[in-house]
Amino acid sequence: MLHINSESIEKMESRYQANLFNTISGFKSANLIGTADKNGKTNLAIFNSVIHIGAKPPYLGFILRPTTVERHTYENIKETNYYTLNHVHESFIAQAHQTSAKYDREVSEFKACGFEEEYLDNFHPPYVKESKIKLGLQFEEEHLIKANDTILIIGKILHAYLDEKLISKDGSVDISEAGTVTISGLYEYLKTTKLKKFKYAKP
Repeated sequence: MLHINSESIEKMESRYQANLFNTISGFKSANLIGTADKNGKTNLAIFNSVIHIGAKPPYLGFILRPTTVERHTYENIKETNYYTLNHVHESFIAQAHQTSAKYDREVSEFKACGFEEEYLDNFHPPYVKESKIKLGLQFEEEHLIKANDTILIIGKILHAYLDEKLISKDGSVDISEAGTVTISGLYEYLKTTKLKKFKYAKP
């Protein structure tokens, strides 16, 4: 078995190291985050770092890379306090991946990448109409991660839209049935297959 230690990590070529440690942690979620500035100019970007923070009340977090360059998603969230989170499905993975390109501020990734903006219940930023599971969130707080200058953004779920058939009797959402994909690393998209659902574990 290969042994990778801190000394060998320091000697790695940078892109090789990035690919290695972006995949070694396992599969990650695939979500499109939609935002709009105060004038309604929209932005859409794919994120693979969305994590569950809590359920009551419902909070989600995501990691934002260092703000050493323009981060339109971050700037719009800070300006308006609201954003949408939209699941990525197999039918539009190429379009979703394309949102990671560095478009100018004047260009909306919704239009550039072929997505339709959807405005629901007077919520300021748009949802991705093509997504089967979409959430509207309110910015709550941010935390600087000093180790690498990334930022943990935490938002509260205010709205959720999905087919009622995807919700089981116990409240669980069947994201596999929805066709939500997952990501390995930065560039590889995969389907999910349900293996087994267990009961709540007790001693």
